[in-house]
Amino acid sequence: MSKSAAKIGANDRLGMTLLLAGMLHAVAALGITFEAEDPGANEIPDLDVILVQTKSDEAPEVADFIAQANQKGGGESEQKLRPSDLFSTPIPKPEPGIAPMPVAAVEETSLQEQDLETEVLTVRRSDLSVPTQPSKTPVPEAQNDLNNEIAQREMEMASLQAEISRNRQAYAKRPKRKFISANTKEDGYARYMQAWVAKVERVGNINYPDEARTRKLQGSLVLTVAIRRDGSVEKVEIIQSSGEPILDDAAQHIIEIAAPFDVTPEVNGERFDVLHITRTWVFLPGNVLESH
Repeated sequence: MSKSAAKIGANDRLGMTLLLAGMLHAVAALGITFEAEDPGANEIPDLDVILVQTKSDEAPEVADFIAQANQKGGGESEQKLRPSDLFSTPIPKPEPGIAPMPVAAVEETSLQEQDLETEVLTVRRSDLSVPTQPSKTPVPEAQNDLNNEIAQREMEMASLQAEISRNRQAYAKRPKRKFISANTKEDGYARYMQAWVAKVERVGNINYPDEARTRKLQGSLVLTVAIRRDGSVEKVEIIQSSGEPILDDAAQHIIEIAAPFDVTPEVNGERFDVLHITRTWVFLPGNVLESH
């Protein structure tokens, strides 16, 4: 042994022995264990997110997968299976894959111009041409019946509308009429009717029917005379016959020869187109005609 080498004394051995004993007691008391380090222990776990096509307002109590929206009760399997269909657009596709690019709409006029150019070129290049008919999609019989019924309804509505329009026009063109009788108290109409009755009685007594005078016929009848604004007679109508055709005809004839009458009056700022006067005419003994 070399003289320069360090000598280990008894004290050094005692200190080393005490250190090892202390370490052993610490391991036994604290339960410290030693094991090999796992190489993958420090790696960050991956986040698996599933894109779902539907969502629900209520969130599941226990989620099987992580998705962009809540989905409760979705799927067709009772087992926890991860969806395998590809999903690349918000709209479901019949086949998996990338969504097709949108195609810009082509104006109808440009298509018509192209068809026209094609037809012209065809005619110039060849003298023989086969006429083409546009393809027509067959329409179901039920749809044809429905279209026919709708067309029929539209025709009926148009006809009804035309009839209503004609009735309105006819109603608007109808003359305004006023009906008076012996009970009329309005001053303007009462004075006009009084003058009208006086004229008819005077003409009737002068032109008393000869056959009624010869046969001494008597009777009364109710007569309505429609007088226009200018005093002309629109019509004469027998409301109640006397029972003697000779007297009924004589009363109508007297009205005809007494016309025209005075212009109809304007009462309270209103003037009617036709004035109807209803009176009772009595053929009395002695060849007298009176109005009541």
